[in-house]
Amino acid sequence: MEYCKLGKTDLEVSKLCFGGLIIGPLQANLSPELGAEIILEAFELGVNFIDTAELYGTYPHIGKALKKSNKNIIVATKSYAYSAEGAKESLEKARRELDIDVIDIFLLHEQESRLTLKGHREALEYYISMKEKGIIKAVGVSTHNVEVVDACCEMPEIDVIHPLVNKAGIGIGDGSIEDMLKAVEKAYLAGKGIYSMKPLGGGNLIKSYKEAMDFVLNIPYIHSIALGMQSIEEVIMNVCIFEGKEVPQDVKKVLRAKRDSFI
Repeated sequence: MEYCKLGKTDLEVSKLCFGGLIIGPLQANLSPELGAEIILEAFELGVNFIDTAELYGTYPHIGKALKKSNKNIIVATKSYAYSAEGAKESLEKARRELDIDVIDIFLLHEQESRLTLKGHREALEYYISMKEKGIIKAVGVSTHNVEVVDACCEMPEIDVIHPLVNKAGIGIGDGSIEDMLKAVEKAYLAGKGIYSMKPLGGGNLIKSYKEAMDFVLNIPYIHSIALGMQSIEEVIMNVCIFEGKEVPQDVKKVLRAKRDSFI
């Protein structure tokens, strides 16, 4: 597994980031116990970075995995909070339910424009104050919008950006994939940590899986790629792909039995 520093932060992350949405109640609705088993498999295979959000309802799954793992895992989470009070509640909920004292990365969730960044400024200021106290290591934003990535390039207080990137530009709220890539490159060169989301366009690119993954894996200005996984076989497959290895035939067989063939 490839690792690198996430921008100017001191966080060294794996190229593959475990996307924490799919295992939770909004999608596969796996039990915390089963979700933790799948996460632990990823940890054992070299993934040291996991992304979640307050909205996802997967803190119990991740917390169980963290408790059982002896590895140094980087955790990123997100909140829609816009006030200092709401941000405090979100941070304390994350610390409590994940059962960890320090949150590595805390993001403003799904920012849409410079206007929404301004509207969430109070929450961002709170996260920055918690970073100064050592309770958060890095702050940033997640977004589907080119405008927000551009805006963050001009905000030295933003450490990390979590943008939507896939070969078809599916889900980008403004502009094209070419526009997004220009903004992401600019942010990368400005020292921002970049970990992208939705390489398969929310599942819409599943039938062109290899091409979709090759596209994001070959972008030099993305440090890590968050990818949702809901079974041990999916974890093994994705680790193999990120490491440039052949996916075992028994894993392919299981996955093909579960869904349309894509490997």
